[in-house]
Amino acid sequence: MKRTILNVISGAFFIIALSGIAPAAQAGQCSLVRSAGGYGFTLTGVVILPTGAVPIAAVGRADLDAAGNVSGTESRSVGGGFADETFTGTYTVNADCTGTTTLRFSESGQLVRTSVLSIVFDNNSREIRMVQKSLQLPNSAFLPVVITVEARRIAFEVEN
Repeated sequence: MKRTILNVISGAFFIIALSGIAPAAQAGQCSLVRSAGGYGFTLTGVVILPTGAVPIAAVGRADLDAAGNVSGTESRSVGGGFADETFTGTYTVNADCTGTTTLRFSESGQLVRTSVLSIVFDNNSREIRMVQKSLQLPNSAFLPVVITVEARRIAFEVEN
């Protein structure tokens, strides 16, 4: 009899514990809707040319929408050569907060490269960490790169 009561109580605690875990797990899931917003970012790394590694750095702003579209601006320096660029593209986000983005960068309306990055949304979709997988030039040539990007959601505070 004592064993039966203990089994029932243990089973009840197990069911209560599972019901408490399920909403928390669902709340932590990422999605296009949760990740939509404006982000400020910094980029650092190197592009590897036949003559050697060339440092690259950038700052910019990206706007992600709930349909999986990205647009933004970037000010970048590659080996000391500066340019202002715009970009458009798409992104995906999985429930585990990983995803991919493909971006097309332009200067004065001319395509200069297409980049594919692996992404991870962090801190309840307030931050994004990225590593560049590929960089393709308009002539279809690929350049090897070692580039990382960190982005934070832009928050506007309202003063009273």
